[in-house]
Amino acid sequence: MTTSYTPPAVWQWQSENGGAFASINRPVSGATHQQPLPVGEHPLQLYSLATPNGIKVTILLEELLAAGHAAEYDAWLISIKDGAQFGSGFVELNPNSKIPALFDRDRGIRVFESGSILLYLAEKFQAFLPTEPGARTEVMNWLFWQMGSAPFVGGGFGHFYAYAPEKYEYPINRYAMETKRQLDVLDKQLARQPFVAGNEYSIADMAIWPWYGGLVLGRLYDAAEFLDVGSYQHVLRWAQQLDARPAVKRGYLVNRNFGDTPGLAERHSTADFAPFGL
Repeated sequence: MTTSYTPPAVWQWQSENGGAFASINRPVSGATHQQPLPVGEHPLQLYSLATPNGIKVTILLEELLAAGHAAEYDAWLISIKDGAQFGSGFVELNPNSKIPALFDRDRGIRVFESGSILLYLAEKFQAFLPTEPGARTEVMNWLFWQMGSAPFVGGGFGHFYAYAPEKYEYPINRYAMETKRQLDVLDKQLARQPFVAGNEYSIADMAIWPWYGGLVLGRLYDAAEFLDVGSYQHVLRWAQQLDARPAVKRGYLVNRNFGDTPGLAERHSTADFAPFGL
């Protein structure tokens, strides 16, 4: 950084301040336009996009179906680059205008925040979350670790490394250091056991894999070499293990309308995966 910045006494929003999402980011909440949400035939209605936070939920839904639970769902695309998250219907479902959001038609309950959705579904179907207090708490420890840590990876490292209008050395170094520290935390945990919270696959793995698995598999920010992900051998082993699961493969495709990997903009039945051999 060659110039210094002195913050003004009172910050003022500049709508075109650069960056990949400058045209839609704003400092106020609420709807910008009237746009009701579509509703399908299934009890669970998901409104999302295949970002890491969106992928968490579709992986769990596909794992529930694979395990024989009655968790059929419709997944509708919310294109955040087009500002669909500020439509009136979505804001009613999630006043924070962030994907994913879920509506359970059977119970008339809205659920937003990806961690809350994972917990809601795991409790509803009594799956992928232990009932024994110690084991359950360990899953929750790691679920909340991910929820608290991911902003450093996404809003911090990812923003300044991949999306900011210019490359700035200080924030990239600051958030790369924190991202690598988190990878080291996870690597040491996975050196002792097959899954993040113990010997059983859980919603903690599903929450963490799209972020940290995505990093070590080279699917986030084109940053695998920069972060030297090969040095985290246990994270890489775990990431590849989950990546091989058919339900994870299906969940990764849902609400994907970007990138080099073709996907399903919408998902309404298991038959939608037939073109992908899944």
